[in-house]
Amino acid sequence: MAGPSMKSRKVTYTLWLSSPNYAAVEAAKLTGCDGITLDLEHGVFDRTDIDRLILLAREAGLQSFTRVAEPTRISIQHSLDSGAGGVIIPHVENLEHARELASYAKYPPMGDRSVGGGRTFGYGGTGKGFYGKENRRVQCYPMVETVGALNDVEVILKLRSVDGIFLGPADLNMARGRKGAFGRADTADRKTISDACMAAGKAFGMNVYSRDDMKASREIGLTFAALTDDITAMIDGVSRAVGDAKKIIGR
Repeated sequence: MAGPSMKSRKVTYTLWLSSPNYAAVEAAKLTGCDGITLDLEHGVFDRTDIDRLILLAREAGLQSFTRVAEPTRISIQHSLDSGAGGVIIPHVENLEHARELASYAKYPPMGDRSVGGGRTFGYGGTGKGFYGKENRRVQCYPMVETVGALNDVEVILKLRSVDGIFLGPADLNMARGRKGAFGRADTADRKTISDACMAAGKAFGMNVYSRDDMKASREIGLTFAALTDDITAMIDGVSRAVGDAKKIIGR
């Protein structure tokens, strides 16, 4: 059975952070983003940064997601113990790998998330129905950036512990032997993933940097758009200011 139409699927917009930029969290709030996504795989963060940024996002009324540093139980657990609302899991190899990793994001009986304490538990105990509510709150997005994950995307989406897919187009392109040259084959792969997400009625996310990305996102029914990143946004802003100054003030 096909999932809901694009018209009924709300898009979540997050600002992608590559560094522990607290002002960027405030900027996300001021500019109308729904949340932030921390890139712990390629960004520069320590655990204290992560904990504080997730807390700041929560107090600002923003959602928080992390692309975890590596596909392991501990990496996923660290983000969720800090209160993240969702995890994006890189380097998923296939269905069985996705099943194992996604289980770490959900408490039993849905998954195998470890029971800890701290912020997730309100620095206290748990009330009736806590674990079910937490399983519904936390979103789990395996990344499709390997050939195995692409081949298994439909069955990965059938896992109860999986809430959607996050596309890694650059790594998938390289894994497919295309050497960074993007074309129709990449568009076809993206459509395969979007169709699978739509049919399953689950979310589809990816990074959105350009207007072309935005147009493509609209066409494929993207529901989770990670917009630009804090470093790129700063460079773009400074570049415009410097360019305008040199034109108006003079070189």
